[in-house]
Amino acid sequence: MAVSQPDLDAQGRDWVTAVRRGDVRRCARLITRIEARDETVTPIVQALYRQGGRSAVIGITGPPGAGKSTLVDKLIARYRARSQSVAVLAVDPASPFSGGAILGDRVRMARHNADDGVFIRSMSARGMLGGLARAAGDALCVLDAMGKDVILLETVGVGQSEIDIVRHALTVLIVQTPAGGDAVQAVKAGILEVGDVFALNKADAPGADRAVAALREAVEFRNDPHDANAWRPPIVQTQAPDGIGVDALLEALDGHLAHWRTHPEALRRRRLSQARSVLTDLVRDGLHRRHERGGESAARFAGMLDDLVDRRSDPHAAAARILTGLT
Repeated sequence: MAVSQPDLDAQGRDWVTAVRRGDVRRCARLITRIEARDETVTPIVQALYRQGGRSAVIGITGPPGAGKSTLVDKLIARYRARSQSVAVLAVDPASPFSGGAILGDRVRMARHNADDGVFIRSMSARGMLGGLARAAGDALCVLDAMGKDVILLETVGVGQSEIDIVRHALTVLIVQTPAGGDAVQAVKAGILEVGDVFALNKADAPGADRAVAALREAVEFRNDPHDANAWRPPIVQTQAPDGIGVDALLEALDGHLAHWRTHPEALRRRRLSQARSVLTDLVRDGLHRRHERGGESAARFAGMLDDLVDRRSDPHAAAARILTGLT
């Protein structure tokens, strides 16, 4: 079927050109506009998406205080030693800091700011949790179009918003610690399902062996013993401040990316699943914003809600009416 191209004016084409040549200031401004939900940038993001797909996107998540930012700092140094360019998108759904600010543990990443091969950007929810995954996905389009070899997508916490965000990644690293039974809690929360590589950070802390055993048991339970081609998520013990285990962690991440290259059908399934999630999120976010704006559409939606409350209709019929209106 024929697919329409983004309708770009001269200014939009200028933005695309600037991003593709790696103009840091323009890229930062574009991400700020994305965070502000400026719909005028949508055609630019569309064009960038269609020209992207070359960066290795690695999602990194885990509980606060697990040492994710320290690990990211160490990984940046390793990638740069291999002459690979790196972008970092640090997403914090909890703290309402301004775009571009680097707070808390992320201050240590600032030592890379003078490196032209590294671009670091923080993004916060700013009260937009419902659209955070979309904003992060659009920001990733910008970083990908900049031509970065590796994009590290770091999120704070392990809630549904964070899981939605890391679904944009080709490889997902879950960082846990022995403290407070984090590894066991991860098993209970079900976040192991999204992990491709696991790092047990602060591995010198008491209870590390028990935490590794709990993670290994959960990961093995997840694996399909009959699928010889399935990826077996490794568990790497690290002590981030001292750089211990970081080389092994980098090798594990490389191994997962190599696995995709040798299993193109599995990679295709992963990308299809991601595309389905992104498309569903965009439709949901679009409906939500349409009703937020008011007008005839919002009034019709409010009427549907009244019909549901008064039992004149039912949720299935209401949803069918909305979907019919979209076709």
